[in-house]
Amino acid sequence: MTTVRISIAQFSVEQANPTANMATVAAYAAEAAARGSDLLVLPELWGHGYDLAHADAYATHPHEGLFAETAALARRHGLFIYGSLLGRLHGRPANTAALFTPSGDVAATYSKVHLFRLMDEDQWLTPGEEAVLVDAPWGATGLAICYDLRFPELFRRYALEGAQVFLICAQWPQTRLAHWRTLLRARAIENQAIVVACNRCGETDGTRFGGHSVVLDAWGEPIVEAGTTPVLLTADVDVATVSAVRRKIPVFEDRRPDVYQARVRRVALKDEKGEATP
Repeated sequence: MTTVRISIAQFSVEQANPTANMATVAAYAAEAAARGSDLLVLPELWGHGYDLAHADAYATHPHEGLFAETAALARRHGLFIYGSLLGRLHGRPANTAALFTPSGDVAATYSKVHLFRLMDEDQWLTPGEEAVLVDAPWGATGLAICYDLRFPELFRRYALEGAQVFLICAQWPQTRLAHWRTLLRARAIENQAIVVACNRCGETDGTRFGGHSVVLDAWGEPIVEAGTTPVLLTADVDVATVSAVRRKIPVFEDRRPDVYQARVRRVALKDEKGEATP
């Protein structure tokens, strides 16, 4: 499979209301299946939102709770589904994304490596410890969550391991929407990879979320992009174009890791008295 039909479910996550959120996801899953989609991507922490003070009560293992209900949806509709929920890592709550297969299996889990202090993740959650690359039917796919987007090292590592696609789920605020859009394009352009990013929309506790979920091609150009309202985006993505872009501009062949890993030669400038500046 080189061409994959992807649906992105952008919606307003209801804080501490898993029943309502699951009903929303179930409706989107049914519609994605009706559109013939292969993959459905959901927002970050779509089950409970950022009710992290109660994370320990919500968090389950990846074969229980909302994870199990999502697996059943994937099986019912014959979809791959990706999004994050409150999982458990070493007995503690974690922001854990799962990729479910059309047979309802958990193909992979990824716990968010970079915890976002501005939303108190570091106070309530334990960080992930590893990057996760999935050999999916459409191509090698790197998994990431929201704040990870600010760390290009993670995405370059994925690309060096052969990733052609990045899946990102998020709850990115409206106030930093320009960062969201810029960083997504940067990750696509610098790694010559397809970026599939699902952000939530709506407002919770005075914080408005930016939406603008998007699928970017390996040139960093949008194939399809949402606005700020709930929507199910759907796009056909030809993963074979990644190889064509990498042949056109051979960035990976022209890398100089010997220089990057060597000592940096630092030069101190002198002021008008001929003394080194601090």
